[in-house]
This record gives sequence, C-alpha cells and structure tokens, in this order.
Amino acid sequence: MTEHSVASSVAPAATSPASPSSPAAPPSLARTLGELRASSWRSVRVADELRRNAARRIASGQPLVPGVLGFDETVVPQLENALLAGHDIILLGERGQAKTRLIRSLATLLDEWLPIVAGSEINDDPFSPVSRFARLRIAEEGDATPIAWVHRSDRYGEKLATPDTSIADLIGEVDPIKVAEGRYLSDELTLHYGLVPRANRGIFAINELPDLAERIQVGLLNVLEERDVQIRGHRIRLPLDVVLVATANPEDYTNRGRIITPLKDRFGAQIRTHYPRDVATEVAVVRAEAALPDDGPSVTVPGYMDEIVGEISQQARRSPHLNQRSGVSVRLSIANYETLVANARRRALRVGEPEAVPRVSDLASLLSSTQGKVEVEALEEGKEAEVVAALVGAAVLAVFRRRVVLDDVSGIVSEFEGGKVVHTGDDLASSDYLAALREVPALEAPARALAGAEAHESPAALAAAVELVLEGLHLTKRLNKDATGPRALYRSRR
Repeated sequence: MTEHSVASSVAPAATSPASPSSPAAPPSLARTLGELRASSWRSVRVADELRRNAARRIASGQPLVPGVLGFDETVVPQLENALLAGHDIILLGERGQAKTRLIRSLATLLDEWLPIVAGSEINDDPFSPVSRFARLRIAEEGDATPIAWVHRSDRYGEKLATPDTSIADLIGEVDPIKVAEGRYLSDELTLHYGLVPRANRGIFAINELPDLAERIQVGLLNVLEERDVQIRGHRIRLPLDVVLVATANPEDYTNRGRIITPLKDRFGAQIRTHYPRDVATEVAVVRAEAALPDDGPSVTVPGYMDEIVGEISQQARRSPHLNQRSGVSVRLSIANYETLVANARRRALRVGEPEAVPRVSDLASLLSSTQGKVEVEALEEGKEAEVVAALVGAAVLAVFRRRVVLDDVSGIVSEFEGGKVVHTGDDLASSDYLAALREVPALEAPARALAGAEAHESPAALAAAVELVLEGLHLTKRLNKDATGPRALYRSRR
C-alpha cells in the first residue's frame, strides 16, 4: 500500500533498512508516525499504485518497460491491460524472451519511497500494521514510532523456482534461534518470515514456476486469492499486500513439471512472449545488449554483418534440424555478435591493423558460440557443425540478396574463367584484398557500393565487402569455393 505525495516541510527521514546500493532517502521525509500523519501521504494497495503509475506513463507516451524491444504491438498492450486491471501476471514463453527483464522492469512503476514501521521485517504499513512486532511498537510508542523509508528497488523480490524450494523458503518457519533465546513456540515473534511476506507491499516474482513441487504451489493459493499467508504451528494470518508475477516455459507444463490448475486459475493474466519477429528487431536487441571491449583496435561492424548475425537466429528458429520446443534464445545472437567482433579484433592484433572489421570468414568462429545455445534434433546428433554451417550459409545468402546489386555478373565470372582465383581468410590482412581487386577489377564496383563511403577511407571495410560479394557469388552458384576452416579459395566453376 503506498502513495508518495509528501509535504516538503516534514522532518528528516529515519534511517532506511534499504540495501547498501539503494539511494539514501531524502531528508524531507517524515521520521515519526506523527509526522507521517501530518503529511499528505496516504496508503494505497500495490496493485492500485502500479495501476496509477502505469496509467500516467501510458498517458505521457513513455514506454511502459524501457529497453525491451519488439513487444510494442504484442506483449506490451497485454501487460498494460493486466496492470490497469490490477491482475497478478504469468509470462509464458521460451527461454531468452526477456520474461525476467519484463517482470523486473515492473519495479520502476512503484513509487520511489515507501514508509514502513522502522525495524519491520515485512514492510509494515504504519497506518495498518500486520505483524505483531509492528502492532506492539505502535501501541507502545504511538506517534513517536520511528518511520523508515524503503526505496522502490528494495520492494521487488524474486525467487528462481527449484524442486527443492520449501514452504519455509516462501512463507516462513519457526526460528529455532529465537526459541533458544527464551521465547515460547506459540509466540508470533519466534517466526522467521519467508520471501513472500518480506515482499509485502511490493512485487514478488517466481521464475520458472512449474519447477516448484505441486505441494509447494498449493501454498501460494492463499497468497493469490485471500492475500494472506498462514504459517504452520501458529494461529495467525498475515493479510499481505503483494502483486505476484511469474514466468514459465510452455514446455514445462508437460516436461519438467506443471502449474497446478487452481494456481493457474488465480492469475488474472497470462501473457505469451515471443522472439524478435524480424531481423531489424533482432539486430537492435544485439546492439543494445552486446558487451564489446573499448580497448585495443577500433571495431566497425558493417550493417550487413549485423544482419547476418540476426539472420542466423531467424533461420535457426525455422530450421527443421533444431529442436524448436526448447527455443532459440536472443542470447544466441548476442553471443555470436560478441564472438564475431572478437575474431575480427584477434585478426587486427595479429596483422597489426588499427581497425577491426568483421568479415564473412569470421563467421566460422561462431560454431563455438552457437553449439551450446541450440538443440539439434535426435536424427541430426553428431552433425552440429554441419547444421551450424548450413544456418550461416542461409543467412549470408539472404543478406547478399537483400544488400548486393550486381549489374554485370558475367563480367566478374568471365575474369574468374580466365584463370583468376582469390584467397580469403580470417587471418589475411586487408592489403591482400586490395591486391585481389587489382587482379579481378570487376569485383571493385559492387564491393565499393556495398561498403559505401567507408570504402574510400578503410581498407578493412572494403576487404569485408569483397568477402561478402565473393561468398554471395558462390552461394548463387556463380563461383566455386574450396574451403578449409576459415580460409577459402574462390575460382571459376569450369
């Protein structure tokens, strides 16, 4: 329950129990219960708080979930509806579909600061405390009860569901240390609260919900319906104010586990996520997420190489040779992009060039970053390298057809038919490609057109363009290619 609209004249805040990384509460916030009563702050339910702040963001045209791409027309409208309706939410989708990022971003819709009874383990509302500790403290100290302020970042709790997760982890249990200190077992103060009560007046997220044992899922029914928890051995009920969100993989309903029907029924909204549906979105995600070093040779990645990396993942999601039930995560694109850049930087370091520009020959290095992120169908086991090579070839061909315009293919082919050959490789210097252009001058026009303005200033950019033109001519059956790993020789088909 919260709404932050505090008068600027109230006294300095008490020390907040926030984590060390949380910002310090402004000194203008109330520090006692009496000062809080005199301020303009009023309690609201967390669902109403999320609804109000989501409505403001929607009305102002701001993104509901900043940094998540490709969901504007599909997932985001459903998420907006769920928040405006005040529903608990389950996100359903394969691995690597930004489900966790979506649920974590919901914390930005909470008010920045929340007052609690100082010392409370479950963020007790000063105006409506639920724990015995907070009730006793307010009864004893009245308006002098100290208030602490919790930042929105500390009002989000998350648990990765595992088969060994217990009710004690989620709800709570008797603390034997408190009993040893002299308290009676019947005393509510002997309780150690679990993760859900500690997320009171906030958001609690469960990742991979089907991995929870069914008997543990039963323990969440009261949280979702009656909004309370009951801890065994104690005749207490804690009326909690929690918005519950969860993620699940569709296959988990039948493979690793399932979400019990009564629990599914208690989620107000089930939202299906998806992978980027086009190369442009895939590339945008990669550019936003890839971690690239800022030391060593400068790196310039041509737009067509970005597209090839994105196209590989798009091809993989349609491939009959891969297990589509396990999904092909966007993490594949990110890892491939980082590996591609690393291989180009390695070449630049070895040959002493100041600029690293990825080429088609660098794509051979993506085998290591791809194999662990796709599952080959049983009939294709042992052929992972062949499957990956086919995906790369299909991606290069698709981008070549989109990007390269050849006005006179016969001119290039005829020069190769005259006995010319071109060597390429991920260890060759850019000067070797400039020499190849002198040998096969018909390649220069399409290569420069592909490289654009950078072709005049960057030999490395021109070398990368030459490789794509050559590989495209091979894939369209205009040239032959003799390949050994990342090195290749292009020659006439005759």
